[in-house]
Amino acid sequence: MIEIGQLPNARAAQAFIDYLKGLDIECHPVVIETEVSLVVEQPSQAQQAKYEFEQFRQTPYQKKYLQASWDNGTTQTKLDYGSSSLGLIQQFITGAGPLTLITFFVCVLVYAGMNLGFANGIFSQLSFFGAVPQSDISQIWRVFTPSLMHFSLMHIAFNLLWWWYLGGKIETKLGSKPLIILLVVAGSLPSIVQYMMTGPNFGGLSGVVYAVVGYTWIMGQRQPQSGIGIPNSYMGFMLVWLVLGFTDLLGMPIANGAHIGGLLIGLAQGAFDSRKSAAK
Repeated sequence: MIEIGQLPNARAAQAFIDYLKGLDIECHPVVIETEVSLVVEQPSQAQQAKYEFEQFRQTPYQKKYLQASWDNGTTQTKLDYGSSSLGLIQQFITGAGPLTLITFFVCVLVYAGMNLGFANGIFSQLSFFGAVPQSDISQIWRVFTPSLMHFSLMHIAFNLLWWWYLGGKIETKLGSKPLIILLVVAGSLPSIVQYMMTGPNFGGLSGVVYAVVGYTWIMGQRQPQSGIGIPNSYMGFMLVWLVLGFTDLLGMPIANGAHIGGLLIGLAQGAFDSRKSAAK
């Protein structure tokens, strides 16, 4: 027998075992202290089972796993990682990589600080050149750091939801390298565009969000085997939102320059990376 991995409890393990059963792979649980080890009988099936295990570990709540429990499991099988709160935390962490999570929490901390009486100090340190009198070209971080500031709950919730969902997809499937390029480039160059359009008083991760949207969409279109992609309807929604930003219908200031710049950067990098992947 060959071990293919471990899961935190028996219910999660049983859900995965039910899924493998549908692939004609025999797998058994072995309880080791607080973990459940998964072992397969046939060495010839170990490689495929390990691949499927990694997919399950990253996205355990996909519909296909729940369906497998219905099709192949018993009435006791349940897709659960213990309590619902722990399950949500597990899903949040496993659905993203370290760069995605670090950026997520930095934005949350900055937003919390700005709402706990430190708004002026944070803005004076992170805003774009010219937003405060003491800023100058030597403070090069100001090209990027406006991306970390958000000015309303809806603003940060909208941006971080998309960042976690799509940034997490990119990082868990393709690694941190393409995501850090998107973060740095789309967090900086669109800021210059926005400054030229409206001046220095802006902030938010939305330029980066549009970059990961564009990148994910074009990679899904050109390299679907990469494992990332979004439905055309999601892309359509983001384009409609982009257009609405040029109207007064949203009732709030929108960084349209950052949105357009970020989208173009994401599309360009996606086109380049998909071509590079196809050449391998």
